[in-house]
Amino acid sequence: MMLEYVRLRRDARPPERANPSDAGLDVYWNPDDGAVNMKVIHSGQSAVLETGLKFGVPHGYMLEVKNRSSIAAKRGLLVGACVIDSGYNGEVFINLHNVGNADQVIERYDKIAQLVLVPVVHFRAVETRQDNLYEWYPITMSGRGDGALGSTDDPRRNGRKMHIPLLGDDDG
Repeated sequence: MMLEYVRLRRDARPPERANPSDAGLDVYWNPDDGAVNMKVIHSGQSAVLETGLKFGVPHGYMLEVKNRSSIAAKRGLLVGACVIDSGYNGEVFINLHNVGNADQVIERYDKIAQLVLVPVVHFRAVETRQDNLYEWYPITMSGRGDGALGSTDDPRRNGRKMHIPLLGDDDG
């Protein structure tokens, strides 16, 4: 699939795929001000960084901004606000959060994130008065229930299984 993009500034680095099998395209910090060559993201702070790029995302897709594993693991810089919708016609900005203990310096043309093209299933939410969404019709194979945050490892919850009637099942 081809995805069109526009460089908003002549000196903006285009997105690149480092290896043919990589899922995402790397994007770079391309500041709007030609005199700015570095930015400090203080520990516990965030910065919104320009890419100098805009993309023509086709209907039925989105671009998802993902962490680059090297800056996430080694520098504690994590991506936030990570969806670029089809129809968005502006510059793509990358919101980086410094969750580490040290200030981090970003230099012009540093790789700051990667973009992955993701298919989108459009859906319509329908309100119901049925409080237990999984009891009345088997829309999932999971018996998870309302367990959250580590509940799958909780021995008190193990062994709970939901009977899902199958075609030809006498109980269904």
